[in-house]
Amino acid sequence: MTLIMRTADASDPGLVRSNNEDAAYAGDRLVVVADGIGGQPAGEVASEFVIRALRPLDGAPVVDPTTDLAAAVEEANRLIREAGGADPASTGMGTTVTAVLLHDDRLALAHIGDSRCYLLRDGRLHQLTRDDTLVQGLVDEGVLTPEEARRHPQRSVVTRAVQGGDLMPAVGTVAAEPGDRLLLCSDGLSDVVDDAAIGQALIAYPDRQHCVEQLIKLAHQAGAPDNVTAIVADFSRA
Repeated sequence: MTLIMRTADASDPGLVRSNNEDAAYAGDRLVVVADGIGGQPAGEVASEFVIRALRPLDGAPVVDPTTDLAAAVEEANRLIREAGGADPASTGMGTTVTAVLLHDDRLALAHIGDSRCYLLRDGRLHQLTRDDTLVQGLVDEGVLTPEEARRHPQRSVVTRAVQGGDLMPAVGTVAAEPGDRLLLCSDGLSDVVDDAAIGQALIAYPDRQHCVEQLIKLAHQAGAPDNVTAIVADFSRA
């Protein structure tokens, strides 16, 4: 029997910003977090374009899930490019995207930017995505430690985004198991709440809705300078 996915999501503007440029989708087989960039209202528009382009995959027949995810991201990229060409005020807008599509017993991932996907399995937290950021590049080069990167003043500088130009999302697959728990989140959570605290919350709150609400609360307790979005997805046998 195949796996089923049950989800809960929450999004919050945070304690500093007046608008929320994040967008999320939590369906039966598809979960997506997009964090708009470019300032209001353009960032909000860009993140919604991503959701609009990816949402149809939730109920569509799937042959190659990574190819389908990449094609949907490219469709969002086209919409953003056309919007920028039609309205100079929208020029430069863009968004991150982290999307996971359940297909049979595997999870297909597509990722651009610094929204993250974590997998909690057997009590251990694994980050499945790599941040497309300036500081992550410096960590990879050995210039910064991960802890230094968390405090770096340019930690939010994204090096890749869905912004209308040439792009190819990072894609991959991972086997899913009953009992797995996924977290997709914008950097409004992961920038201010460390992995240890995130993992503890995912373990301590088995109810999905309570869990996403607690994650938002943790971001608030840390100052929540950015929009905060979280999706929790649990997997079990049908």
